[in-house]
Amino acid sequence: MPPEIDPIIQPPRRPGLVARLRGNFLAGIIIIAPIALTFWLIYAVVGMIDSWVWPFVPDRYLPNALLNRWFGDPADPITIDVRGLGVIIFLVFTVLIGWLGKGYIGRSLLRLAERLVDRMPVIRSVYNGAKQIAETVFSQRDTSFDQACLVEYPRKGIWAIAFISTSAKGEVRAKLPGDDILTVFLPTTPNPTSGFLLFLKREDVMILDMGVEEAAKLVISAGLVYPPERPPEA
Repeated sequence: MPPEIDPIIQPPRRPGLVARLRGNFLAGIIIIAPIALTFWLIYAVVGMIDSWVWPFVPDRYLPNALLNRWFGDPADPITIDVRGLGVIIFLVFTVLIGWLGKGYIGRSLLRLAERLVDRMPVIRSVYNGAKQIAETVFSQRDTSFDQACLVEYPRKGIWAIAFISTSAKGEVRAKLPGDDILTVFLPTTPNPTSGFLLFLKREDVMILDMGVEEAAKLVISAGLVYPPERPPEA
């Protein structure tokens, strides 16, 4: 006789067709969404740069005008979307401006223009802020965070991920008690571009072994993406 089946303990049921289709659909979304978002973002950024560049190009030198001049038929003009050519023009123009700005004449003209801007109250604030951001983001000097760390915030017993910028300097270092004060940036989740600037004693900071990029992924993902565990050092 077959063994009796406990009515309380039932064998697991095989997922139905709808459940399997839903699982496959979600798996496909997980695969497709990052790829589609990446391509869409590139396409959108390229189109945005093109829309900035084309108004400065004379009409007779636009791609459609050149194609119609060389290969087109007046009765049937050629119309195509040459997306990305504006990006190339922008890159060449930016490199040329950078090359001119490094020279003596370029630096002299830039200093003259900045002196004129400093006399304009509102424009001066906008320009100086934008310049500081650009120098921080695009400078080739070492301005990145040194290490990831844990700090107790917003109270004792609650730990948050932060990034060590540098050691405190100037008046801040002189006014604060202690021998070793660190400048720490505490980002918010999931937008790490905003946060809090903290000045902490080194003994109040717990240095992490994970890199800055790994810690940033952990912050952006709201704790869902953890870095792989490193093997213990011998």
